[in-house]
Amino acid sequence: MRDIQKEIRENLDAIEEKHQVQILLAAESGSRAWGFASPDSDYDVRFIYMQRPEDYLRIDPKRDVIEWQLDEVLDINGWDLKKALKAFAKGNPNVLEWTQSPIVYRKAELWNAVSEAGLRYFSEKTALSHYYGTANSTYHEYLSGDTVRYKKYFYALRPLLCCRWIERYHEVPPVLFSELLKLFQVPEEGLPDQLYGQIQLLLERKAVSEEKDLNPHMPSILDFIREECARQKKISDETPDDHLRDLEPLNEVFRKTLGL
Repeated sequence: MRDIQKEIRENLDAIEEKHQVQILLAAESGSRAWGFASPDSDYDVRFIYMQRPEDYLRIDPKRDVIEWQLDEVLDINGWDLKKALKAFAKGNPNVLEWTQSPIVYRKAELWNAVSEAGLRYFSEKTALSHYYGTANSTYHEYLSGDTVRYKKYFYALRPLLCCRWIERYHEVPPVLFSELLKLFQVPEEGLPDQLYGQIQLLLERKAVSEEKDLNPHMPSILDFIREECARQKKISDETPDDHLRDLEPLNEVFRKTLGL
């Protein structure tokens, strides 16, 4: 029987040896991390790596990404530390999610200080725009036909609930979809019990169906996605710019991580 966890660890070792880097964080990103994987879902492994200090002083700098593997089972690629820190500075929601993934394949002690510094740069404006944009594009590209792949519902539902979470708590939303569903327990959110029931049914159906299966629409879920997209567009547009402009904490953690 194929041992995927062992394969991932072996691939991470091979990456470090071939590219002469140290992997600081390797974590799952995508449906497995979000908690709604299908039986045939692939493994989306994202990692942050550190080059040797002298490699950051080259006049011909190396690429800041490593694209390692992409097939039907494993999708493995990574970002250089400096690229990740620049993403933190912009409040990039993807790197924030990798930092908080519930499925971690490798984490160096050095990563703790990096993630602590990076999380300070969470931007409500950036996150709302990102999550709204993801949901809206999913709705228009994949949910307008007569049938639907169930996973596409989640690719709209999850970011919309992330927007709701940010509205209420003004913090980085949780990665797990089950944690986001706790919003249904908050009366002030006004999320209907019927919608919650339909989402639970959707989770059950997706857990036993293939990714490419086409299914009939679930009207209450589709209506919520349509209406919430319109609502979140307005909120995203009206949210003021809240980016943290002082980048010195990121410069400092970069130098310390390199041992300078």
